[in-house]
Amino acid sequence: MKRLGILLAMVLLLTMFATPAQGAALQVAGKSALLMDMATGTVIYEQNAHEKLPPASVTKVMTLLLIMEAIDSGAIRWEDTVTASETAAAKGGSQIYLKVGETMTVSDMVKSIAVSSANDCACAMAEHIAGTEAAFVEKMNARAAELGMDDTHFVNCTGLDDGEDAASHLTCAYDIAIMSRELMKNHPDIQKFTTIWMDTVRDGSFGLANTNKLVRFYPGATGLKTGFTSAAGYCLSATAQRDGLGLIAVVMGAQTSQDRFNSCKQLLDYGFAGFCLAKPQLPAENTVRVKLGAKTQVNAIPAESIELLIDKSMQSSITTEVTLEEEVAAPISEGQRLGTLTVKAGEHTLAQVPMVAQSAVTRLSFWDIFSMVLGRICMAKPAR
Repeated sequence: MKRLGILLAMVLLLTMFATPAQGAALQVAGKSALLMDMATGTVIYEQNAHEKLPPASVTKVMTLLLIMEAIDSGAIRWEDTVTASETAAAKGGSQIYLKVGETMTVSDMVKSIAVSSANDCACAMAEHIAGTEAAFVEKMNARAAELGMDDTHFVNCTGLDDGEDAASHLTCAYDIAIMSRELMKNHPDIQKFTTIWMDTVRDGSFGLANTNKLVRFYPGATGLKTGFTSAAGYCLSATAQRDGLGLIAVVMGAQTSQDRFNSCKQLLDYGFAGFCLAKPQLPAENTVRVKLGAKTQVNAIPAESIELLIDKSMQSSITTEVTLEEEVAAPISEGQRLGTLTVKAGEHTLAQVPMVAQSAVTRLSFWDIFSMVLGRICMAKPAR
């Protein structure tokens, strides 16, 4: 409920203070498009964002997400050796032409997927993690459901549309932004690969060139993934960061490769020009007196970190106010509510977040209180 309240406040803020003239002027060349803030997940702009469409190789955002989760969990390691199966080596489309039985490290496999969209490496990694591509696809769909990607159904780990059930391999611009945010926000190591312009594998004998041209030509670009098939058209999930603001631009079904790059660039330009992140500053001290506690006071902190996406014109008007209880009786549990942090833009309330106890405070026992009182009596000077 707290997260919902903050989200609703951000949506309200964008409704009140966004620049509709700029938004109305956007002409995105594609069947669907979306612009999302990385930190908060706020949607800044959308066009048919929930229309189910084939994503082509943008599918590999989910493939990379599952790989990164496997690495971060310790299930696999960067230096592990992956062996190419006959199935992996037979993948068409973009590839690095793995041979059956050829081995490569997880690191080089991920590099090949992120930079050159290698279908053979994606399949090899799927088999390495789950045993078969089909089992890996089950994990993809399960993860999509966990993330709330309600308009998504995967049938392979590559986005190729050459299978009998390829027509049911669908997602939408909003869902692509959701999985892109999960990958980039929670697994920053992937940017070591998604920001590569040119590199090599196989000890320098095979060159890689990034299919995402924004990595070289758009200031602040951090990734992420291109896609193209005859059924999907030209697709792109593009991420970038400037001055602490991270954005995700998604375009699906563009008619040309240049259209998708121009459209994502246009979306990103719009976001960076008009919006920024506000991180409310707290007063220097936020303490509450504790009655009958092992400590005489306890620090109060926000229940969760607060970042608000706001129109740049409102940046100077952001204020914060902390309201705390004057005194609370022990025992106090860690995370116990002690007050409220209110964030405003002028007279408009943007968010209210509970202020909670930073640490627990135990209650004094009877003997603690008796000893304290006795000590005070003994130290008191006799009256004359």
